[in-house]
Amino acid sequence: MERRIQIAAALLTRHDNETLLVRKKGTSAFMQPGGKLEPDETAEQALVRELHEELGLEISSSRMRFLGHFQAEAANEPGHLVVADVFEVDIGDQIARPTAEIAEIRWISVNGDPTVQVAPLTRDHILPHYRRTVVNG
Repeated sequence: MERRIQIAAALLTRHDNETLLVRKKGTSAFMQPGGKLEPDETAEQALVRELHEELGLEISSSRMRFLGHFQAEAANEPGHLVVADVFEVDIGDQIARPTAEIAEIRWISVNGDPTVQVAPLTRDHILPHYRRTVVNG
């Protein structure tokens, strides 16, 4: 039986239909920013905390729009299933900078980028959902 990892993740977009992905230190797959929920923490609270820790962003839950609940094989933890509450997040004019465990950030088209290795959750669920409901909506 697969072990589950409960996370909150952000779809950060900008006007040119690009989304910000992060790559954690010691890994090769890019994914949506976010992370694991702490005990007694809501998904929104976890995302506010993670976006600050990982990218130096100051976000309030009022700038988040729930996109859906998704699950996929974990990119960096074999035998685990990542279960994510995903929110579209408006960062306004803030500039994201990699901090903490983030090795690299990259803006890619929501249509994908064949030169970038992307985590299964992002590739198979988040980006297709966003393209169907928002970009092509």
